[in-house]
Amino acid sequence: EPRSAWCCLAWTLLVVTMNSLVFLMNLLLMFVIFTIVLLPTIVVVYFGFQCHSRVLHSAARYCKSILDDNSSSALIILGFVIMSPLIVVAMATYCSLARRLRLFMCFQPYSRAVYKGVKWRWYEEGGLCSCARGWNTQVKAWV
Repeated sequence: EPRSAWCCLAWTLLVVTMNSLVFLMNLLLMFVIFTIVLLPTIVVVYFGFQCHSRVLHSAARYCKSILDDNSSSALIILGFVIMSPLIVVAMATYCSLARRLRLFMCFQPYSRAVYKGVKWRWYEEGGLCSCARGWNTQVKAWV
């Protein structure tokens, strides 16, 4: 049966808040994974730009003794070349972890706020984010 207008508004705010928290949790997890996986690219490109004479031309000791413009350019190019495969690795890692933790199952449907008696999705499927339910071994995901 449908809820009253005020009750529906209150439940809508609760469902939106929960879904926003799940979204932020997913976003934070993605940021952490991408930062860790792309760290080599970030470091290589940073040192390449820092020591190139036409960009920053740092007065650091390693820029004067080890890296000249040619090696700085090589570092910049290397960093951008290894970025593509590392992005694929980061995305595969995030998707695998999100699937294993069943993070996308934590989103709640809007019908929970509109109608009385609709159970929480995680309640129906065996616990918070379906963690208590057995793993489905038939599902295969290829990246």
